[in-house]
Amino acid sequence: VQLQASGGGLVQAGGSLRLSCAASGTIRSINVMRWYRQAPGKPRVLVASIDSGGNTNYADSVKGRFGISRDNAKNTVYLQMNSLKPEDTAVYHCNADVQRYGDSFYYSSWGQGTQVTVSS
Repeated sequence: VQLQASGGGLVQAGGSLRLSCAASGTIRSINVMRWYRQAPGKPRVLVASIDSGGNTNYADSVKGRFGISRDNAKNTVYLQMNSLKPEDTAVYHCNADVQRYGDSFYYSSWGQGTQVTVSS
């Protein structure tokens, strides 16, 4: 299973970006899908998550500005980022709990990360 993230880039403060992350491979089911971010010199932190039922959770720092959604038919998770701030600058990583055909368990799969840079 592979997760491919895209949509990062350079944007001015106050702008918007939409990240996408598509999972591919022999996927039977995906439970929770998440976006993390890691700024230079800082630990990776959870930004938002969405479960298979569409229930969402957000870090306090992005509540009201970011929206996570998913398309189960496409095995894809999105992160709509609005009102971006310079402190949102980071590499954004997607993560998903994936069950493959033939497996009875879920395992954690990671994407390669996409850079988001917000200029002031």
